[in-house]
Amino acid sequence: MIAQNLLSEVVPSLRLTDSGQKALNWMEIFRISHLPVVNGKELIGLISDKIIYDLNIAEKPVGDYVEHLLTPHVHTNQHIYEVFSAISVLKLSAVPVLDLHHEYCGVITVFELAQKFADLVAVREPGGVIVLELNSIDYSLSQIAQIVEGNDAKILSFYVNQEEDSKMMDVTLKINIVDLSSIIQTFVRYDYNIKAVYMDESIIQNLYDDRYDQLMKFMNI
Repeated sequence: MIAQNLLSEVVPSLRLTDSGQKALNWMEIFRISHLPVVNGKELIGLISDKIIYDLNIAEKPVGDYVEHLLTPHVHTNQHIYEVFSAISVLKLSAVPVLDLHHEYCGVITVFELAQKFADLVAVREPGGVIVLELNSIDYSLSQIAQIVEGNDAKILSFYVNQEEDSKMMDVTLKINIVDLSSIIQTFVRYDYNIKAVYMDESIIQNLYDDRYDQLMKFMNI
């Protein structure tokens, strides 16, 4: 998914002659704190509510303060991960989008980006989540996928998180079935450390009950 597919269909851009108050009104309506300022197809910059308040320009044209505008943007062919990175690093509520000729195409808001990202990582799809903790040198996506698929399930999405200066990493798996019991047992057999499981609580309880019963049978042997 690229920036071209993430453009807002409702958030407008400001003209140089628009007032700071008009910008604030639109920001309130669309629940954002940044708006692009354009001159035809040229992106002049990004104005924020902070700039308007700091410079006290509510009643003045935003075009009179071009030198104070922010300059971040992304291009239409950039991946959603790059868009997310720009918004996150720069702490933006919206980011302008330019085409390959550097002409303004529209804006992406953080809310709409989050909605699209939720689709990308299968948040709305039914299923369960397993978080594995393992040493980075032991990470093998092919083996993890083989374990999941060997239990007649599929990985809908996954992501990896590793803290700086740490050899350990978390691998979070979204799986397309709710009952993860058999997958959990297989991971345990392969000596994976399961850091967390998110599925129906009644199923988790049944899993714990089954383990307890097996332990009691073992102790009675």
